[in-house]
Amino acid sequence: MFFFDFKMPLVLTPFFRTPFTDFTGGLINAQHYDKCGQFELDMIECMEAYGQDRGKIKCRDLIDDFNECLFATKRTMRGIAMIMERDRQWRNGERKVHHEPGPRIDAF
Repeated sequence: MFFFDFKMPLVLTPFFRTPFTDFTGGLINAQHYDKCGQFELDMIECMEAYGQDRGKIKCRDLIDDFNECLFATKRTMRGIAMIMERDRQWRNGERKVHHEPGPRIDAF
């Protein structure tokens, strides 16, 4: 089983600032992904208000919401847990079939 632990959002700051890094700095974001765009804006506004150091603590909920939207770790782990529970029930004889049959071919 695997688990992703992302502590910080995808905000990259260059080691050396040049006009090129200023020009291309805004290319890495989640605004193209409609579902997570508002989460990113809320998180960035909070980080901007508190600064990078205090923002990590004060904006923890917004950072976690954005990371969950982007990477779907909790949803993935929930799905894996359901699959493992179904396998456990089948091995212990609580289920008669391992997987239920799918719908008929012309059911849609």
